[in-house]
Amino acid sequence: MLKRLAGVVPVVFGVLLLTFLLVHLVPGDPVEVMLGESATTADRGQLRADLGLDRPLPVQFAVYLGKLAHGDFGHSIHTRMPIAELLAERIPATAKLAALALVIALLIGMPLGIAAALNHLRWPDNLATLFALTLSAMPHFWLGPLLMLVFALWLGLLPVSGMESGASIWLPALTLACGLAAILTRMTRASMLESLGEDFIRTARAKGLPERVVVLRHALKAALLPVVTVVGLQLGSLLAGAVITETVFGWDGVGRLLVESIEKRDYPVTQACVLVIAMTYVLVNLAADLAYARLDPRVRFESMN
Repeated sequence: MLKRLAGVVPVVFGVLLLTFLLVHLVPGDPVEVMLGESATTADRGQLRADLGLDRPLPVQFAVYLGKLAHGDFGHSIHTRMPIAELLAERIPATAKLAALALVIALLIGMPLGIAAALNHLRWPDNLATLFALTLSAMPHFWLGPLLMLVFALWLGLLPVSGMESGASIWLPALTLACGLAAILTRMTRASMLESLGEDFIRTARAKGLPERVVVLRHALKAALLPVVTVVGLQLGSLLAGAVITETVFGWDGVGRLLVESIEKRDYPVTQACVLVIAMTYVLVNLAADLAYARLDPRVRFESMN
């Protein structure tokens, strides 16, 4: 665990450095956006000095790191609000959306993958594979409007966008879940097929155990390790997809805040949003690494050596 935690430090520093450089290299000046074309040169210079944008980039980066070391994300260039308050308002919405999408993906992907493995090369397997390939080919910016068209406009079952009601979360969550469900279906199928061919499964069946016990207690437990790996890795993609999905559905989360800050050239908010997404990705992968030892004692033995 200490080795994994030590590996987080250079990753986070790399994310901070790359994000800082990229947002400053993007064409456009936040001062021009804030003041407009009619502002005088003196006004532009004064505002640039007030925001600290007249300093060299290494100095700006050093100041930013110093504030982060004290838990200070800084203030938004446009609203002047503390960024910590902006994130505190938006993170719960994104966390709720990602959690529901993950649950939906697990409820769809794992049963389909198990059914496909148990019916290898028969019609349930072919149907599950076709379903997974179809969902994999659908990008969020296309699938989201399609779900709006079907469930909101044609059927009138769910709101089109926004966060006015509790039902508003279902369409963006389903949009996010579809891609992950496709990956989980294929991974669960492949892992279950490998597990079902192992000697311990044949031994369990030879002992006369019910097929339900053989599949759920023995085969599925052995097949979970790569599935946990995929869930950990794909959660980062889930958060990245939330940037598009939240914008499409008007969901006020971190993803939409990131898009808004990029449009306004609000450098501190952009850096803070990317940092939150990156840290979530790193911590989830750390949790997945620790879960390996719980699911497979061989991983724990190898890590001890």
